[in-house]
Amino acid sequence: MLTMFGVRVCSGWTGCWAVLRVRPLHSLTGITVAQIDEEVAKLLQLKAQLGGDDGKKQFVLKTPKGTRDYSPKQMAIREKVFNTIISCFKRHGAETIDTPVFELKETLTGKYGEDSKLIYDLKDQGGELLSLRYDLTVPFARYLAMSKITNIKRYHIAKVYRRDNPAMTRGRYREFYQCDFDIAGQYDAMIPDAECLKIVHEILSELELGDFRIKVNDRRILDGMFAVCGVPDDKFRTICSTVDKLDKMSWEEVKKEMVGEKGLSEDVADQIGVYVAMQGGMDLAESLLQDQRLCGNKQANAGLQDIKQLFSYLQILRVTDKVVFDLSLARGLDYYTGIIYEAVLTQAGVVAVPPEGQNNAAGESVSVGSVAGGGRYDGLVGMFDPKGRKVPCVGVSIGIERIFSIMEQKAEASAEKIRTTEVQVMVASAQKNLLEERLKLVTELWNAGIKAELMYKKNPKLLSQLQHCEESGIPLVAILGEQELKDGVVKLRVVATREEVDVSRLDLIHEIRSRTQQEEQ
Repeated sequence: MLTMFGVRVCSGWTGCWAVLRVRPLHSLTGITVAQIDEEVAKLLQLKAQLGGDDGKKQFVLKTPKGTRDYSPKQMAIREKVFNTIISCFKRHGAETIDTPVFELKETLTGKYGEDSKLIYDLKDQGGELLSLRYDLTVPFARYLAMSKITNIKRYHIAKVYRRDNPAMTRGRYREFYQCDFDIAGQYDAMIPDAECLKIVHEILSELELGDFRIKVNDRRILDGMFAVCGVPDDKFRTICSTVDKLDKMSWEEVKKEMVGEKGLSEDVADQIGVYVAMQGGMDLAESLLQDQRLCGNKQANAGLQDIKQLFSYLQILRVTDKVVFDLSLARGLDYYTGIIYEAVLTQAGVVAVPPEGQNNAAGESVSVGSVAGGGRYDGLVGMFDPKGRKVPCVGVSIGIERIFSIMEQKAEASAEKIRTTEVQVMVASAQKNLLEERLKLVTELWNAGIKAELMYKKNPKLLSQLQHCEESGIPLVAILGEQELKDGVVKLRVVATREEVDVSRLDLIHEIRSRTQQEEQ
């Protein structure tokens, strides 16, 4: 017997009964789905430990919470996305690096603001306190400081880990990939920043995910805004983290948190509300430069000047159609020092997954969350340098998991077949006792760099071999028979059209390359 919430949990185990009080019924008011999931997980674990009614220990076969397995079809989609992103990064002159999946705990401590509670700490191993990396930016800054590098344009694609409440349907996991592009070095203002935004625009356009918007702001403008509105200096970061929730919560909810939990007065919160409602482009930057109150703050003035300069470059790069200057954008990470940006998708249909508990009317345009974000972090490298030498940095991270979720949903909704291999030709036989000849031919093809395969049977039926090609999307079949061997030819069959042509054995590799290149084009 196994029950929940106020009812004892019992399981037979070598004739004994184990009793556990989980939660009194009167405490269920206001319980969240995450808390229910946690209770269920505890009960399943308890059942596994105590064993079932037959007295045998039970084993729950599942992936850890916030993680998942990926099928060949899903991996084919991932590889296509990765190739698009890496191609863009390389087009912009980036080189790649790698760093350990875990760092010294002190390396990560104090870099993420309120999100630091989401870092996975590891047990002491060998006298070092370690944590799984939370992102790729802090390890990059540590790498620059250790290697004494002052100029680099790099990309890094790797897994990161966050002890967060996962939302699997929206691409929110505890283990996930990040795809980062960063430019480190002392350059003239806003040129590298504009290139980062251009990269986001290129990637989201090439992936054809639907309509998107890139929101831009500056942490100096935010800090200046907080200052002129009357936010105490020691509350800048925590209020910034609250403002960062505006993409998930209404202004009323954000204001309630500011006043009720963070201790701001309603008047100060209302003044912030006026500013964070503002959106525009260069026109908004020019308008705010006329705001004597805001421009009287040195930080805000510098930020607004840079925003104006940024938009002038973005016009030349032809991306202003998707970029908006949005004063509600905050990005809660502590290490940002200047320009910040975030890309969100706004589209309708199967890929538009609304937040939990909200309904989306058919055809209604909704935000499906951030799919890219980044900004300038000029002080992070100096935090690791013994002499405090600063290396200006700006970068962007592509939210690859959300993109994967969207691409997978699009694939499910489409009738298009997804190839999970890149095999160009199947080596087949039309008669029995030709396994050795098939092995000889497939070896010739492999040695020539042709992607080929054969069935692992001595005497497979030709129909079975052809059906495998159709199901797997293999475009060509090289068919061997006794007559073809005597004539020194191979019968090459095009699977899609069923056209067959005899090709000289000597010309086969050239013919396969020619036909598969046409297929790829």
